[in-house]
Amino acid sequence: MTPPGFNDADVMHMARALELARRGAAAGEVPVGAVLLDQNGGMIAEAFNQPIAAGDPTAHAEMLCLRAGAALLGNYRLPGSTLYVTLEPCPMCAGAVVWARVGRVVFAAADPKSGAYGSALNLAAVASLNHRPAVQGGLLADESLAILKEFFAARR
Repeated sequence: MTPPGFNDADVMHMARALELARRGAAAGEVPVGAVLLDQNGGMIAEAFNQPIAAGDPTAHAEMLCLRAGAALLGNYRLPGSTLYVTLEPCPMCAGAVVWARVGRVVFAAADPKSGAYGSALNLAAVASLNHRPAVQGGLLADESLAILKEFFAARR
């Protein structure tokens, strides 16, 4: 059953992001996955966190998707696009979403420590920014939290 406020396509794309998060966990990275769709709903990028493998603190799943999507389209602006991510984006990623002019962000689990879409702060509500994406959270959150808990339990 599709949760209220979401559609079947949302569930399908978030399920793919969760698969990517699992791949990240298997690679020893914090398990966050992301999928980026263009304005027509076509998938243009997907990624999981890779800061360890890349030796790059900015190699979050969201950032990798935005970079790949911009490269594919030949433009850093991605209006009308939708970003699905398994964990609420951090301030860095939420800032990149603003600069890329992503139209919509859908996340699974909230991140009370560093989530920038309502948990720790809310970048989408800053009136002085030139762009504010539509944001929806909570889609398949339990699945995302289970992956994160299993990953961190194995490391403690």
